[in-house]
Amino acid sequence: MRISFASLSALALLFLETVAGMAQNNLVFKPTIASLTVMAGEAWQDMAVTTLGGQPINICFDELSHEYHRYIYKVEHCEADWTTSEGLFDSDFIRGFYDDNTIEDYQESLSTYQLFTHYSLSIPNDKMELTMSGNYRLTVYDDNDNQTPVLVVHFMVCEESAGIKLAVSTNTDRDINGRHQQVFMEVNYGGLTVTAPEEQLRWVVLQNQRWETAIWNPRPQYIQRDAMRWEHCKELIFNAGGEYRRFETLDPTHSTMGLEAVGWDEATDTWHAYVQPDFPQRNYSYEIDTNGAFLIRNSDNIDCDVMCDYIATHFTLHTPKQTEPIIISGAWTNGCTDDRFRMEWNDETGTYEKSLYLKQGYYSYRYIQLNSDGSFGNIRGEGDFFETENEYRALLYYRAPGDRADRLVAHTKVHTR
Repeated sequence: MRISFASLSALALLFLETVAGMAQNNLVFKPTIASLTVMAGEAWQDMAVTTLGGQPINICFDELSHEYHRYIYKVEHCEADWTTSEGLFDSDFIRGFYDDNTIEDYQESLSTYQLFTHYSLSIPNDKMELTMSGNYRLTVYDDNDNQTPVLVVHFMVCEESAGIKLAVSTNTDRDINGRHQQVFMEVNYGGLTVTAPEEQLRWVVLQNQRWETAIWNPRPQYIQRDAMRWEHCKELIFNAGGEYRRFETLDPTHSTMGLEAVGWDEATDTWHAYVQPDFPQRNYSYEIDTNGAFLIRNSDNIDCDVMCDYIATHFTLHTPKQTEPIIISGAWTNGCTDDRFRMEWNDETGTYEKSLYLKQGYYSYRYIQLNSDGSFGNIRGEGDFFETENEYRALLYYRAPGDRADRLVAHTKVHTR
């Protein structure tokens, strides 16, 4: 082991994060688990949504040692609100075995200073396959303690039996080409039998795949025999935000995109990378970003899973001290708002700082403020800009008469540019 885990000590078991509104995010409970990735096929920029018989859901993570752990997992079907589907039997949604399956695909790291073991899992596999659409929760346990979760991931399986159309405008019911973007949506029932749409259907709209700011079940303006429409829905007006920041740590021996410096620290036997200092975005600045996505890779792009090393990555934000916490946010932070990703004020430099132990790769991120009421806002001095490229995604759930759980029957996405 090439690093002290003092910087990771905050990663204790965090069961309190499974509160309402956070249950859709992936959760890591063990301090030595890192680089959790969940995707449909190889779509690293997309949400983990597949179809029945479509792309596999690929899950991988690192254990920061060469010590083998026998990890087992179980799969649960969830309702639209991500509560467990209590009305189902395991055989209703799985063909095969739903729990105590072993993660058998693992490899030790090669030529890295930080020793780690890379574990990977695909659904479906030779032990099980899913037979029902909907939300899914997969929980991983160490076989030595099968009562305490190591990590929890969430993904979705869609049957595509209905249709959704999305459009976005900067001409909103609050302002025109100002600080907001408004989503217009139409749901077509397709072949579904819908007699009471507001009872049988559930829907959610997300900006940049962020569950913590998702809008659940906004009331439609028009309900027709075979469709619903949202044309001037104030609930579907989103703060436009700004473009995500980004950097790459492709080679720890020299600086790459978004880095100010890199170097080796003999005292800790650790590579260090210093992200270019950030300032509040007071004016719109165009960036080609990926809205928080990340991708593990190195400059050679060879055997990235086991040959990408871990680097102590340092962030600096120049902004006055604030009363509310400032959080680093991206898909790779899994919506976490605790000390793991909270910026720390440095009285000597007058800046916010944070050091994170990250695997080599491309990272997209932004800073958000955690308000006292649990909502999220911009950091002081940072604006919302109608020009910002954002992704909006809608998911539609359905429960037919006699059904015992919600099915995911449609999803779609649209980008503002």
